[in-house]
Amino acid sequence: MQNVHRFWCGYTKSVEDLQQNSGSRTHGPALRFVAAALIVRGDEVLICQRRADQPMALQWEFPGGKIEAGETAEQALARELNEELGIQAKIGPKVTHIRHNYRHGGAVDIQFFAVREFSGELENRIFTQLRWSRLEDLPDYDFLAADRGLIRDLASGKLL
Repeated sequence: MQNVHRFWCGYTKSVEDLQQNSGSRTHGPALRFVAAALIVRGDEVLICQRRADQPMALQWEFPGGKIEAGETAEQALARELNEELGIQAKIGPKVTHIRHNYRHGGAVDIQFFAVREFSGELENRIFTQLRWSRLEDLPDYDFLAADRGLIRDLASGKLL
């Protein structure tokens, strides 16, 4: 049943292998490796709105960020959640994994993890706003293109 909750988009190597080899490509979009959190509270999930001065301004996303060299996705996510929200999160299981090519030429490889436990008070350190949203209400927000398939699955009850 868990395999129903994952779609891999042809993903066959570990993130570390792909990170090491992605710099040697001579064509195609630059690929960024990212870890993101689905911070769950009952039937709600935390969503974050990007700032007006950022690319893809004022669109909604899930907290997280770039996986740095030498980090696992879980380590990167724990670091990012502390930096962005001031929390110490217990990173749960991987929920899904997507790869998305943006029209402007960039590409992103995102691993999403469930986070059901954290310590510390949520503190908005980098976003325009934070909001708890019911899963079925997620399609009402203007999410980043890379997240839109996930949003449909979350709203329909296929994940989490």
